[in-house]
Amino acid sequence: MKQLREVIGYLLGGLLFVLLMPTVMWLASGMPPLVHIGALRASLTGLLMLGGLTLSVYTIVYMRRRGKGNPMDAFGHEVAPRTQHLMTDGPYRINRNPMLTGTLLYLAGVVVWLWTWPALVVWVLFFVVMLLQVLSEERRLRRDFGDEYAAYCRHTRRF
Repeated sequence: MKQLREVIGYLLGGLLFVLLMPTVMWLASGMPPLVHIGALRASLTGLLMLGGLTLSVYTIVYMRRRGKGNPMDAFGHEVAPRTQHLMTDGPYRINRNPMLTGTLLYLAGVVVWLWTWPALVVWVLFFVVMLLQVLSEERRLRRDFGDEYAAYCRHTRRF
């Protein structure tokens, strides 16, 4: 049952971030054609989307293998098993939220692809909601890891 819940959590996260958010951005943009965007925009789009997705997936795999879980809570509700210890190495040396950083880069690629104000507005709104989520997670991490987390915060940026 625990494993099924974990798989469902990862699938729902993937659907939300990889498919649903770009679809919302596309719909908000008036459903523009998705082809013929030019070589420069196509290259930047590909770089952002592939780089962001790679960072997010790498972080998930790293967290699962090294941390034996995942830090993801959805506003106080555990979505996947929490890590057993504070992760400060690997992609967590870059910043405290590399999964979300990857997702934001991926969705920035969608903004470049669509190249519309509504897509940018959706990205900004998503960022604000995720920032609130991160602040909620940080409160839990402070409770779970205390001084260790405080020290980590002093030396590592949020994004």
